[in-house]
Amino acid sequence: MPKSELMPMKVLVMGLCLSLSFGASQALAFDPQSGVSKESGPFDLFKFGFFSYKEGRKTEAVEAYRYAAEKGHTGSRWALANMYADGDGVAENDLEAFKMYSEIAQAGVEPGSEDTGYFANALIALASYYRRGIPDSPVKIDMTQARQLYFQAASAFGIPEAQFQLGRMMLTGEGGSVSVHQAKKWLNRARNNGHAGAMGLFGNILFQEGQTTRGLAFMTAALDHCPPKDCGWLQATQEEAFSVASEEDRRKGMALAESIRFNPEE
Repeated sequence: MPKSELMPMKVLVMGLCLSLSFGASQALAFDPQSGVSKESGPFDLFKFGFFSYKEGRKTEAVEAYRYAAEKGHTGSRWALANMYADGDGVAENDLEAFKMYSEIAQAGVEPGSEDTGYFANALIALASYYRRGIPDSPVKIDMTQARQLYFQAASAFGIPEAQFQLGRMMLTGEGGSVSVHQAKKWLNRARNNGHAGAMGLFGNILFQEGQTTRGLAFMTAALDHCPPKDCGWLQATQEEAFSVASEEDRRKGMALAESIRFNPEE
């Protein structure tokens, strides 16, 4: 499972989990003394699983999440799916993770629900699976489905990673027609939402279109904010553009990049 696409959302939702659970008693073992058992309510099981995971007791976390998921707790199903996708505390099993993400997506979400983050994350995870397929399983590559799922997460929930991935697919024609105009729109939204990869790719499009200074500026600014998963290709793209730009355009681009760093709406 490509972890890079999911990491930002995982961090966001885990932060939500922590805030929801703050102040709750932190049980230290899945035993009678903990006050939590398989008969406990789904949210109590979820909290127990969350704190067990944070303490490194992943077998107990899996057990608690599984019981809570069976009782309909979306966050526990999401957490368990992540563990299967990453091989984290259990044997890696992309098909099992795919099934769990699918259950979340199929259940839907009510407007304003606290499960919104889990639902949006599930859409992105499913899109990633459809984009690459799962070997030796019924889940085959389906670019059209991947593009539709990214579009749903990008438009309905404004998720920067989904906006970025959707823009990339529109730029190359994956899963549908090529539309540079639409790609720029989604990449621009993502970079305004703080996505460094989108900022760099948006800058590269501008550079290719002849807006040399602005393009170089966005690519340069993106390097100051990129996560490790994006820094390599962003640096290669920026260096390639710099190699063919004039000295004057380089100087102007570097100067403009300084203002973009502090004003992402530029």
